[in-house]
Amino acid sequence: MAQTDDMSGPLQNRRLIDAGQQARLRQVRLRTIIWIRWVAIAGQLAALLIVQFGLGWSLPIDAALGAVAASVLINVVMMFRRPSQGRIGELEAAGYLVFDVMQLAVLLYFTGGLENPFALLFLGPVTISATILSRTATAVLSFLVVIVATFLAFEHFPLPWYEPDWRLPALYIAGLWSAVVVGTLFMAGYIGSVAGEGRRMSDALTATQLALAREQQLSAVGGLAAAAAHELGSPLATIAVTVKELSREMPADTPFADDLRILQVEVDRCRDILTEIGRAPEQSDPDDPFATGLLSDVVAAAATRYRSEGIALNVVAAALDDSPEPVVPRSPEFLHGLGNVIQNAVQFGQRAVSVEVSWDENQARVEVRDDGRGFPPGVLDRVGEPYISNRGDGHLGLGIFIAQTLLERTGARIRFSNIRDAARVTGAEVVIVWRRDALEVARAKG
Repeated sequence: MAQTDDMSGPLQNRRLIDAGQQARLRQVRLRTIIWIRWVAIAGQLAALLIVQFGLGWSLPIDAALGAVAASVLINVVMMFRRPSQGRIGELEAAGYLVFDVMQLAVLLYFTGGLENPFALLFLGPVTISATILSRTATAVLSFLVVIVATFLAFEHFPLPWYEPDWRLPALYIAGLWSAVVVGTLFMAGYIGSVAGEGRRMSDALTATQLALAREQQLSAVGGLAAAAAHELGSPLATIAVTVKELSREMPADTPFADDLRILQVEVDRCRDILTEIGRAPEQSDPDDPFATGLLSDVVAAAATRYRSEGIALNVVAAALDDSPEPVVPRSPEFLHGLGNVIQNAVQFGQRAVSVEVSWDENQARVEVRDDGRGFPPGVLDRVGEPYISNRGDGHLGLGIFIAQTLLERTGARIRFSNIRDAARVTGAEVVIVWRRDALEVARAKG
């Protein structure tokens, strides 16, 4: 198991880093976009009013102010949207930046095109995109800037210079076009690379903190479990003695005899659980021939104790190719992790729970499905966190958290989802996947 434990940290951290990067790319703070646009609107208004009334140049002011008014309108609409947690998706954020580029292009069209020195403001949306959006979105925005800059180099309203019919040399316009294009590409590449490296470092730190917090939470739960096992030992022993005495004194044909037998079975089960909790890890014998088993047998052993008369629990195993079935350790991580997942499915299932075991030469999979109500939408995104439960009857919501943490220690990757039939949820699904070589190495190392 040493090999498996060493692999679990990188696997879990890699998964957390990937999730952090995807979440960061998908969401952008709406407030950031709004305030940046208000600053741009104030600058555009100031420039137009100074040129029109301060310098006395005659501009198509109505059209220019109409473009500014469009930007004001969309900003006001954004302020009243108030999306969840004040964040918007990457596609929507990119759409707003595309609008900013086109709005600036319209203003420049009416105010001299690339002859206007404010054409360099095209670098603003590209810089913002390179900082907070993905490379794909930044590349699309950069391509748009190149297209509109090329158009404005040839088509635009002339600036009202003091000397009539005076024009800037074509070579100078070409230089301005080159400056805009090169600046756009440089900003997109350089700032995008620097911002990406910063995001990777931030994601790595976040993943490390999350992994440490998860281990601390599991250690706290483990300490509580050990204390509970110690405290429950004495009352459980008293209950066991009382049940045995009642069984001896109770006639076999009494209606309560079956209840006493069930009570005795459950007491023995509780005793076995407390014994496993109290057993030190170093007490396991690596040479024990029963310490390993076929994957389907280990899954069946984990599911046995959760069989219920009211729920049909079916365990099915099948190979996806000609490879032999992997042999895995009967470790507490396997048994308790799989057991908690199966127990959760049995508790929430209506009539049947299926456990499908499959493998090929590269992977091993266990898929647990029930026909219950599925994960609630508010819980599905947070499955795996401690103390998340919607049952409201004293349950702490630790089962899935413990199961996920234990299984990840074996190198597993876990996915939680709902089963849907059209628009209706017909159950929950938990898919657990291992790399086969991790399982085999774990078995070889013990």
